[in-house]
Amino acid sequence: MERSPGEGPSPSPMDQPSAPSDPSDQPPAGHAKPDPGSGGQPAGPGAAGEALAVLTSFGRRLLVLIPVYLAGAVGLSVGFVLFGLALYLGWRRVRDEKERSLRAARQLLDDEEQLTAKTLYMSHRELPAWVSFPDVEKAEWLNKIVAQVWPFLGQYMEKLLAETVAPAVRGSNPHLQTFTFTRVELGEKPLRIIGVKVHPGQRKEQILLDLNISYVGDVQIDVEVKKYFCKAGVKGMQLHGVLRVILEPLIGDLPIVGAVSMFFIRRPTLDINWTGMTNLLDIPGLSSLSDTMIMDSIAAFLVLPNRLLVPLVPDLQDVAQLRSPLPRGIIRIHLLAARGLSSKDKYVKGLIEGKSDPYALVRLGTQTFCSRVIDEELNPQWGETYEVMVHEVPGQEIEVEVFDKDPDKDDFLGRMKLDVGKVLQAGVLDDWFPLQGGQGQVHLRLEWLSLLSDAEKLEQVLQWNRGVSSRPEPPSAAILVIYLDRAQDLPMVTSELYPPQLKKGNKEPNPMVQLSIQDVTQESKAVYSTNCPVWEEAFRFFLQDPQSQELDVQVKDDSRALTLGALTLPLARLLTAPELILDQWFQLSSSGPNSRLYMKLVMRILYLDSSEICFSTMPGYPGAWDVDSENPQRGSSVDAPPRPCHTTPDSQFGTEHVLRIHVLEAQDLIAKDRFLGGLVKGKSDPYVKLKLAGRSFRSHVVREDLNPRWNEVFEVIVTSVPGQELEVEVFDKDLDKDDFLGRYKVSLTTVLNSGFLDEWLTLEDVPSGRLHLRLERLTPRPTAAELEEVLQVNSLIQTQKSAELAVALLSIYMERAEDLLLQKGTKQPSPYATLTVGDTSHKTKTISQTSAPVWDESASFLVRKPHTESLELQVRGEGTGVLGSLSLPLSELLVADQLCLDRWFTLSSGQGQVLLRAQLGILVSQHSGVEAHSHSYSHSSSSLSEEPELSGGPPHFTSSAPELRQRLTHVDRALRQNGRDPPDPYVSLLLLPDKNRGTKRKTSQKKRTLSPEFNERFEWELPLDEAQRRKLDVSVKSNSSFMSRERELLGKVSGQDGRTEVRAGSCWYQGYSPCEEVSTPRDPLEVTLSPLQWFGTSM
Repeated sequence: MERSPGEGPSPSPMDQPSAPSDPSDQPPAGHAKPDPGSGGQPAGPGAAGEALAVLTSFGRRLLVLIPVYLAGAVGLSVGFVLFGLALYLGWRRVRDEKERSLRAARQLLDDEEQLTAKTLYMSHRELPAWVSFPDVEKAEWLNKIVAQVWPFLGQYMEKLLAETVAPAVRGSNPHLQTFTFTRVELGEKPLRIIGVKVHPGQRKEQILLDLNISYVGDVQIDVEVKKYFCKAGVKGMQLHGVLRVILEPLIGDLPIVGAVSMFFIRRPTLDINWTGMTNLLDIPGLSSLSDTMIMDSIAAFLVLPNRLLVPLVPDLQDVAQLRSPLPRGIIRIHLLAARGLSSKDKYVKGLIEGKSDPYALVRLGTQTFCSRVIDEELNPQWGETYEVMVHEVPGQEIEVEVFDKDPDKDDFLGRMKLDVGKVLQAGVLDDWFPLQGGQGQVHLRLEWLSLLSDAEKLEQVLQWNRGVSSRPEPPSAAILVIYLDRAQDLPMVTSELYPPQLKKGNKEPNPMVQLSIQDVTQESKAVYSTNCPVWEEAFRFFLQDPQSQELDVQVKDDSRALTLGALTLPLARLLTAPELILDQWFQLSSSGPNSRLYMKLVMRILYLDSSEICFSTMPGYPGAWDVDSENPQRGSSVDAPPRPCHTTPDSQFGTEHVLRIHVLEAQDLIAKDRFLGGLVKGKSDPYVKLKLAGRSFRSHVVREDLNPRWNEVFEVIVTSVPGQELEVEVFDKDLDKDDFLGRYKVSLTTVLNSGFLDEWLTLEDVPSGRLHLRLERLTPRPTAAELEEVLQVNSLIQTQKSAELAVALLSIYMERAEDLLLQKGTKQPSPYATLTVGDTSHKTKTISQTSAPVWDESASFLVRKPHTESLELQVRGEGTGVLGSLSLPLSELLVADQLCLDRWFTLSSGQGQVLLRAQLGILVSQHSGVEAHSHSYSHSSSSLSEEPELSGGPPHFTSSAPELRQRLTHVDRALRQNGRDPPDPYVSLLLLPDKNRGTKRKTSQKKRTLSPEFNERFEWELPLDEAQRRKLDVSVKSNSSFMSRERELLGKVSGQDGRTEVRAGSCWYQGYSPCEEVSTPRDPLEVTLSPLQWFGTSM
């Protein structure tokens, strides 16, 4: 049968050879030519093709056996073969899943119109124009335009990759000099726009659209490095996400829109099908890692806060700010707790149900935070705080995901999402949010912080932040946005500038910039082969205290081995700049003579404007005394306002309290020390950390004790701002990282309201352990009548390990200064003041260019020796030195009315005056358990008969179980040396008649001294009637020798009922006398003892 020339041979199905894997390799049937010698019998080519397919299949199976043969040839274990087989199977499974997902997505995309029409009973017809959706609009006309443009976009991408990207890759590394793109095809499946949402009611100078895009494409991009015979590529990709497009600014000239900004609001989902060498990325473990790395690269380019900016008009102003605009606000996220979580841990193959080890991931855009793990808990308490920048409202969402921590793969417990627009509307949002995809709820407190462009409320914000406990980082008071533009005339790279081990010739540098604030460092990209680089990048920092922090800028070569220039900028400069902005050139140090850097620095103060939180009215702000309000014509030489005679602080001044924290002891702490690889269980070396009001304290370490006694006292100045907490943590001291032994939080409001708290606190987040704390609020009193009593009480309750206790609180209100010294006779200074008491200092803000600054600031200091300490004040000019100083002895306040001085003070060592208020308050303890004694007793025997009258009756007790405390100060009248070496004395105290460990105390041992000083305190807890029957035995001893347990007795004292009996001297002395004489047959000895005194404890 003859066939037309246009027809190809038509073999039967049985004769049809197996199709190749790639249809593109098979020529079209319409162009196949018949074999003239075949005689119409196509069996020959079919049989050959079938035989080739069989040989190919056999060859592939033979290749599988090659690793087995090689493993046996080199003597390797069969485990290597099994491991390789497992990797192959895992790779095959991941790859099949990706291909199956791509096929399903393509089929859904191809059949979308038919499925939609079939569902709506509208066969082969499109939706009418009147069909709309309430939230998202369809834009099929836009999809038709994209489909029409798609091939030409592929041509542009091929040209871009070949002419721009490939040369850049080849120049970045010598090993990639043969890098090339061998194939670039975007395929036939264009990107689709599922829906468009326009946000009305936003700013009038912009148009804001959200495009819901979906790309399931047959893109194919192949690359090759010919030098290493390496091929790789991508064949197929899925990308789904919401792309925001902003047309901004709108201008009154063509093309009406000045620029187009594009970015993803949230991280898009991505799935890539690899080819060539990149097939290895489909191995389990590497697959998720590779996708994550690619998503991170996309996020660094197109996910908020990063965006792609396309200017449409030349010379567009504020390009940097359009590319990286200021955040809309800051959200402070308090991750407090969760409840009702599902249990994921199973034991004994699921027979026993455990709990979960939950932790939370908090995410907003690219900003991600991870909480700590709470072991074995379905109702975890995190108590952590994070701060995130919000760039787009509406659109961005706060996402919290809760997981159960496991050694292999963490189990999902649930998630919640919340639009940031709700936080902006509420100001403060505190609620329990249900978890989707699981069970339970999570407790969040969300606070919207507005951005202020002036520094008026900075002191108010700092005061509030000092009273808020935040973990893991302290709360921020401001943010700093740095627009890094360009540099000029950087030095050339010469061989002399490099270290000897680096050989470099003279060439242009590859500059990059490192910007650091405290321990946070960010880096710019590197610009290659130029000494006038242009970066046009933005960087953002959170600031805890912009008054004291500095910005450090380092311009380096991309190898980081050579510094091209440096700059240090105090951030306090921005506080005096207009609108807190510096936009200028900065001269670089350690660089060329003309090397400089252009930056724009923008600072914004973070202010919580909520009706639930009330800040105190700070002086100098609305509501405080203002000269301008009294005389609106200030500046007139005729109607100049009168000079104030006294300060005008606000009502909150001088209302601080002092919290005295007694860290006493702990019990049943967990043992963390392990020896011999964990075979031998030791104890712990515990210590306590305290955090309150922005300050932290730490006790000493007690070695090898699970029931330690610290007996230390700490003091901190506190205010009545609500929400403050005392955070107590116990740790085990180790050489590397200290182990956690428990924590507890005490509400400061509870202590301030009650005035006293003495409790055993059960430590949290640990199986066992409790801590004994005693907290006392000390309220300053404006009278010196009780000063001597306070000094005596403090000396009695003073512990060995604690710092000297405060007896008074000094409050300083620094209002203003006048007639300060001018610079060079005419130039106005920029003054600030420093206040110092003891080792504590406070620095005021800097007032720019004035000789009559108004500070309106307050500071408080703890005073320990009011008779000898003084307030040291210095007024300095920024960059000019001291303008004047003042020294105010605190003894002057002790004789002043109400312990307060409020007037003008003349500065010495300069000129000018300052108006300040200094107010002293005596700290009287109401719960110390100490009865101070102001009587003096003689050393005569007649004083014995007068004892009841002098002592004023029996001692005062605050409870039925008082404590007996004894302080041993020092041993006088040098001991006689027995032998060549001095003794190693210590003092042993024993409550007779019992001689056991519970009644025995001893001091530390002093090495090789004849006049030891101890200054130690000892306590016994026993009923009053029993204590009156006991006798205190005091012995001074010394070790006889290194190898002997014998103790050499140097002297002995015993006492009963407040009296001290001196043996070998047969003489009685009054118990309150300052010293007692003790002698042995060998040598006279003098021991100084404070009075035996009863102290009550409130249990």
